[in-house]
Amino acid sequence: MSSPQVSLEVQFANPALEKIWAEILPSKKIRSWAKAALKQDAQIVVRLVGLAESKRLNFDYRQQNHATNILTFILHESDETSTLMADLVFCMPVIQREAKKQDKTIQDHFAHLTIHGVLHAQGFDHEDELDAQAMESLEVAILKRLKIKDPYA
Repeated sequence: MSSPQVSLEVQFANPALEKIWAEILPSKKIRSWAKAALKQDAQIVVRLVGLAESKRLNFDYRQQNHATNILTFILHESDETSTLMADLVFCMPVIQREAKKQDKTIQDHFAHLTIHGVLHAQGFDHEDELDAQAMESLEVAILKRLKIKDPYA
């Protein structure tokens, strides 16, 4: 089986976010993290946002009234041969705060969340304990291949 093809676009909610994050999180790196978690061809938009946009989207789509680290929106999925289309929305202030609290680099934390979001886009979830364990195990295995330590340890 050939490696999945990935079309990835990185968007910044505003020029200030782009100035801070474009060099630290280059699209080539983000693409490699996403590709590591994919089982099928994909078109992915990665959007880096601030607190207000994350909170609004989280409320509009999940009825949660707070900003969150990542939101995954599946735009198209059918059988395994089709191209997955998804948007991943990352809230940079939340991610920055979490990375600091968990004593991780921004790149390692962002890589983990990218993989987490891509797995969600492919139908994985963590709604119950068994599904959560399966998803976490897969995340850890992918991160290990990328030489990133276990985020759950």
